[in-house]
Amino acid sequence: MRNKIIPYNPKLKLLARQLRKNSTLPEVLLWQKIKQRAYGVQFHRQVPMLNYITDFYCHEIGLAIEIDGSSHDHSFLYDAKRQGELEAYGVTFLRFSNEEVKKNMFSVLLVIEDKVKELVD
Repeated sequence: MRNKIIPYNPKLKLLARQLRKNSTLPEVLLWQKIKQRAYGVQFHRQVPMLNYITDFYCHEIGLAIEIDGSSHDHSFLYDAKRQGELEAYGVTFLRFSNEEVKKNMFSVLLVIEDKVKELVD
C-alpha cells in the first residue's frame, strides 16, 4: 500500500484547491499540528480520491483523516459509502468531530500518533 496513488476524478482538482483556501477552523487547527512531517510521515490537505475529497491524506501509509462538522450531520449513508469505497483501495480512516478537534486536540493527536505508528510498523 505504501505510496499508492488512488485514482481520482480530475474535475475535483479545482474544488480541492478551493477547499484548501477556505478551510474550516478545525481543519486549520489540526493542519498546524500534523503538517511538515510532524509524525514522520507527510500529510496533504483536501486530497481528491476516486470521486471524493478527503480532508487529510498520507500516501506513505494510506491514512485518511476526516473532520466531521455540521455538513456531515445528515450524510451518514453518503460518508459510509464513500469510506467503504476508499477502504476497498486499502485506505485507513480516522474520523473526528469539529468539537473533538477544537476542545480535545491532545486526545486527537494521540489517536493520530498511535495510528501512524501502527501503520508504519
